[in-house]
Amino acid sequence: MEHDDDALSSTAITRLSARIDRPIVLVGMMGVGKTTVGRKLSAMLNIPFCDADEEIERAAQMSIPEIFAHFGEAYFRSGERRVIARLVGEDGAPVRRVLATGGGAFVDPETRALILRRAIAVWLDSDVDTLVARVGRKGNRPLLRTGDPREILSRLKAERAPAYAEAPIHITSSNQPHQATALSILKAIDAWL
Repeated sequence: MEHDDDALSSTAITRLSARIDRPIVLVGMMGVGKTTVGRKLSAMLNIPFCDADEEIERAAQMSIPEIFAHFGEAYFRSGERRVIARLVGEDGAPVRRVLATGGGAFVDPETRALILRRAIAVWLDSDVDTLVARVGRKGNRPLLRTGDPREILSRLKAERAPAYAEAPIHITSSNQPHQATALSILKAIDAWL
């Protein structure tokens, strides 16, 4: 068995968790692994995990594709902003959690400003081939229903990159175990704090 000199010990992770005084918010394209990596990160830090899309669906009592179909993207983004504000503790109460956001959340200027003000924003990034492979596993992506997923993902990635780049932490999520991506995030947060 090979020893990873870059791995964080459980003691180091516990110390890091104690230093985190606000939410860790994962942003990036659909399919990048925000929910899966977020759950892993949450378990490692022993703090709660929350998926913004699940919370939006619970608040609206309908699925995201249904919200898009019945009310449109602008309505969805407005609701998304309100839910994220609650989840990052905009009411003033400090919140410690890992929060996975939808792919377009951080692109909205108001939502982005809120996250940057109240949380530790982490941009999870992937190449388009990885995104295409991952999103092909799910049929619940409203923005991909209107054409070729590769073309749409390439266009969205290029359009959204400047907004995502405002996150102070940037991590590439490739075809490695989610544990490795979560450890990369922990190291980056440790250095950033």
